[in-house]
Amino acid sequence: MRHRPLIARYHWVVWVLPAAFIVGAGLWLVVTDIPVYQLLVRLYVDKPFLKQTLHRWGILAPAVFIGLQALQVVIAPIPGELTGILGGFLFGQWLGLTYSSIGLTIGSIVAFGIGRWFGAHYVRAWVSQETWARMGFIVEAEGAILCFIVYVIPGLPKDIACYLFGLSPMPFWVFAIVSTLGRIPGTWALSAQGAKVASRQYLHLFLLTAFLAAVVLPLYYYRAQVLRRFHRRRSA
Repeated sequence: MRHRPLIARYHWVVWVLPAAFIVGAGLWLVVTDIPVYQLLVRLYVDKPFLKQTLHRWGILAPAVFIGLQALQVVIAPIPGELTGILGGFLFGQWLGLTYSSIGLTIGSIVAFGIGRWFGAHYVRAWVSQETWARMGFIVEAEGAILCFIVYVIPGLPKDIACYLFGLSPMPFWVFAIVSTLGRIPGTWALSAQGAKVASRQYLHLFLLTAFLAAVVLPLYYYRAQVLRRFHRRRSA
């Protein structure tokens, strides 16, 4: 019997160690309620305070913002829409998109790894029964098309989907690439809106918002039907 190369045998370490560190650190922060944890909570809740803090940190601001974006994926109940807009407001349309995409990709990979490492028991305890009933079929999926659809259509719980795809047979590298590409349109839209607000281009903001509404609302309205179609295909 041939032995696999050492790297191939222990490739799981690439995502297990970061996942273990983030989970352990998160639990420790919540239990101890130390000032660092209180600061993190305030950064998410108080957007003006987040803006002032990032400006005060200067060149470290992009790294801090990327970290916050990654964390809001792993701690899925934290909404990321306002943070995406803030990225464009602080860094401009394209840098905001870049920093947000890096953070969201890191967070998605970690959440995927947590799902794959801890398994269905942990994920089902984390996900609501309604979300599991609607999107639980993802755990049997391995197609890149479904992954892209989940991340490109607005209104679907993308952060929760990271954990569900971690339970699926989908290869790690496929998820990393496809989920990142699927997030880009929505991330760009949020970043562009934030940049327009920062530059006080309110007419451009109105036109951009109207265009996005024309594109997004039909996708949002039919999101459940699209998921059901993929679900039926899996059940057939």
